[in-house]
Amino acid sequence: MSTAAVAVAPPPAPWSRTEFEERLRAEGAAYHIHHPFNRMLNGGRASVEQIRGWVANRYAYQATIPLKDAAIVSNCPDRAVRRAWIRRILDHDGHGHEAGGIEAWLRLAEAVGLRREEVEDQRHVVPGVRFAVDAYVDFARRRPWQEAVCASLTELFAPAIHRQRLAHWPEHYRWIDPDGLQYFRNRIGQAGRDVEEGLAITLDHFRSAEQQHRALAVLRFKLDVLWAMNDAMATRYGVAE
Repeated sequence: MSTAAVAVAPPPAPWSRTEFEERLRAEGAAYHIHHPFNRMLNGGRASVEQIRGWVANRYAYQATIPLKDAAIVSNCPDRAVRRAWIRRILDHDGHGHEAGGIEAWLRLAEAVGLRREEVEDQRHVVPGVRFAVDAYVDFARRRPWQEAVCASLTELFAPAIHRQRLAHWPEHYRWIDPDGLQYFRNRIGQAGRDVEEGLAITLDHFRSAEQQHRALAVLRFKLDVLWAMNDAMATRYGVAE
């Protein structure tokens, strides 16, 4: 029997911090800004029913963002992270004299002609959207908090989609009260701050090659959640070419 040592390949080298960030940002190619349903909405080809359907269904996602963030806080032992992250819950639920993002979304719903109660009770939410939203919240509750933070990095790509809506909706959908678009205006600034925070945590935590590849897989999962929501709405309401 040979006693020669068996050569063992060294583990792959991790990416540098800069390259890792570049690879995270490159995942934006799969962001739902490119989905046919979203392109229809922002291209001015959506009907009243399609816009109302999107607003009503997207509320299911907006309403659970504080639950997702509360799960991150509850799983995180780092006091400094909790102190910073809790701001996201307040951004959406509101605090003091600030109404918050959920209220801003309900005002958008009213601006497109929906009644507040029919949006809040989620009667219009299609099964595929509900399933995708529930999967995301369940992920945040069950996985390590750093992975849930990483999943939130779809915010890297969000300002572009909000700017599209603000640029095109007033032109194409003049029947929508412009005041109802305030949610998108608010999120451009908030998303920039949130990205900075979430990106720093991700770059600091996912350091080995294995961890970095896991981070990309987590971000792709979240991108799939948003894409699946658009697939479900396209199936229900159709897509105008």
